[in-house]
Amino acid sequence: MLWTIIGLLIILWVLGLVTKIGGALIHILLVLAVIVFIVNLFRGRTR
Repeated sequence: MLWTIIGLLIILWVLGLVTKIGGALIHILLVLAVIVFIVNLFRGRTR
């Protein structure tokens, strides 16, 4: 599920860069997705 969300955000981010749609919102969501991914990665290793 997390990988699907991250993948969709990356696709939307690339489309936003190309078409200039979405503005700063997609960049904020992408940064949040990367932070969640990193936290999940570190928590997964400790368990």
